[in-house]
Amino acid sequence: MDFARSRVAIGVAALASLWLLGWPEGRGVPTSSAQEAKASPPIWTVPEIGALPDDADGRLVRQGRDLITATYAHLGPEVADRAKRFAGNNLACGNCHLQAGTKKFGIPLFGLFGKFPHYNARLGAEMTIEERLNACMTRSMNGRPLPAGAPEMQALVAYIKFLSTGVAPGQLLPGMGTGNMPELDRAADPARGEALYANACVACHGPDGRGIRRSLPTTDLGYMMPPLWGNDSFNDGAGMARLITTANFLHFNMPHGVDYLNPLLSPEQAWDIAAYVLSQPRPRKAGLDKDFPDLLEKPVDAPYGPYADGFSEQQHKYGPFAPIRAAIARLKAEKAGAPSPPPR
Repeated sequence: MDFARSRVAIGVAALASLWLLGWPEGRGVPTSSAQEAKASPPIWTVPEIGALPDDADGRLVRQGRDLITATYAHLGPEVADRAKRFAGNNLACGNCHLQAGTKKFGIPLFGLFGKFPHYNARLGAEMTIEERLNACMTRSMNGRPLPAGAPEMQALVAYIKFLSTGVAPGQLLPGMGTGNMPELDRAADPARGEALYANACVACHGPDGRGIRRSLPTTDLGYMMPPLWGNDSFNDGAGMARLITTANFLHFNMPHGVDYLNPLLSPEQAWDIAAYVLSQPRPRKAGLDKDFPDLLEKPVDAPYGPYADGFSEQQHKYGPFAPIRAAIARLKAEKAGAPSPPPR
């Protein structure tokens, strides 16, 4: 009995202590004043497509997702309806926009809808989301533009809009793009990259970079592993044809299954493998000389001229990029009438 009374007394004392320490009346757990004053902001997560109803809007979003993951089956160069052959290769948008555009640093599509229209340096004008999608169609997919009113275009836009559900205007989500690893202070080396490719990449993409088809000779099922160069790959005007994009994509996503938390390729290895991949032949896009009307806005790793900075196409393609950036900064300062930054 005395033992039981002692336990009750201890419990009462503990409750009294909690009260004195600020356990607010009516609360089930103690809360500090700092926690009350400032609640943690909600963490945004990718919306669940499976929760959409089976109505017209839900089906449109799902169609957009299917177009991302199996572009070749709906818009590829060998689909039965010739009028639907908008893509010039048998890739899928999801070969670059990993996990249907939901993987961090796998060129995700989430959070993009509210950013359009916006100024695009390559176009030299405002760009709509439809124009941005058609840039992928004509470059990464090496094909032709989709009409703005086409059902497939409407589905793609609906899917990207869905992936931006809950994103506040101007909100910057983590994981956009391909990441930003340290650059080399030398040119990336295709010869080194070839040896590294043989060890890390050839099992999936093949010694000739042609990837692995899902079925042969039937060609409507795309690739298990996409080609990295050759006639069925992206053309030289695609974003993935730029070294900085490809190297970061490899570092944070390859070999298949890797993510940004546990990369397997070192930055140096990724730079050199990317250089090897981009040194290989691929389709050429006409009219690239018209890209970037203001050449001072042209990315330092754009692998095609003309350039305003005096550096060679070779250095723009493989680096090092720091001297190019310094030259562009000086030219911009001169154009603005401001003192030029000192040379590095």
